[in-house]
Amino acid sequence: MSKILALDTSTDACSAALLLGDQLTDRFVIEPRRHTHLLLPMVDELLAEAGVALNSLDAIAFGRGPGSFAGIRIATGAAQGLALAADLPVVPVSTLKAIAWAEGEGSGSLLTVLDARMDEVYWCAWRWQDGEPVALVEEQVCAPAQIHLPSESLVRPFVGLGSGWCYRERMPAELVRQVCEIKAEVYPQASAMAQLAQRALKQGAAMAPDDARPVYLRDQVAWKKKDQQ
Repeated sequence: MSKILALDTSTDACSAALLLGDQLTDRFVIEPRRHTHLLLPMVDELLAEAGVALNSLDAIAFGRGPGSFAGIRIATGAAQGLALAADLPVVPVSTLKAIAWAEGEGSGSLLTVLDARMDEVYWCAWRWQDGEPVALVEEQVCAPAQIHLPSESLVRPFVGLGSGWCYRERMPAELVRQVCEIKAEVYPQASAMAQLAQRALKQGAAMAPDDARPVYLRDQVAWKKKDQQ
């Protein structure tokens, strides 16, 4: 039975989740700029309600980005600190993949897009395969008008997910025509990340806390280990 704690602060939403086998509990709120005050109390509540100790878990998962620079740093730093204290590995999880996972396997092809500010978006296209979303392209950051998918990826309609779809009027018309439904009011959530981390653990994707890094996609942003901050 996998026991995984997951954390996410990559957007205006703050969430934590605890997966114990097939039992999943979580906390989720949308409160911008309060993540540092909310995240660890959520963790304490989840562990106390389940009656489990932090050091009895198998791993700590976290939303590694892309997303808010400050938010990703909070989740990464918290995951590192908790994992080091409890001698646990960590599992970084893509925020874009977490959004796709939460939509469910029956949704077919997905285009997850997050608002990256500065008139840009983070995005990736996905198709379900072997029980999880598989990326059709690399995760990218660009202007909405520059989103481009290989022609073979546009053979079927997409579901559009995420805050970046507020820019749909700036996206290529051919791309928008292929989107059958848009759900802009969805966020990455720790509950999805816990489930993805469970699969990743079985595939050997866990790592030492010191090796964990956020994914910004914008190259000019550097990350320092927790003991260097």
